[in-house]
Amino acid sequence: MSSAEAVAPVFDIETGLQELVARGYQFVHPADERGEVLAVVGVRVHDDVVDVVRLNAEDDVVATRMPGTEENIFEPERWLWRRHGEGAQVLTEILALPDAC
Repeated sequence: MSSAEAVAPVFDIETGLQELVARGYQFVHPADERGEVLAVVGVRVHDDVVDVVRLNAEDDVVATRMPGTEENIFEPERWLWRRHGEGAQVLTEILALPDAC
């Protein structure tokens, strides 16, 4: 078990999103043909990595850290760290990562 896995949720989703914005994440909101938002996606490029957080629902959040050399950040071939699960837990874990791997 890594230290990030052992971190108890510290952030609720709203606070976690605010912290992501404060750390420089840029957000997009992909929508379907009717204009309904499908997800909230945050991306931050820093050092030699890219962090992506996709919130599909409060209990369906995916966070990935990948090398900065990945061509498709939404479907990476390689990643350095990845979590999927309940929003507060996943946001707490990605926010606990050091800036570079």
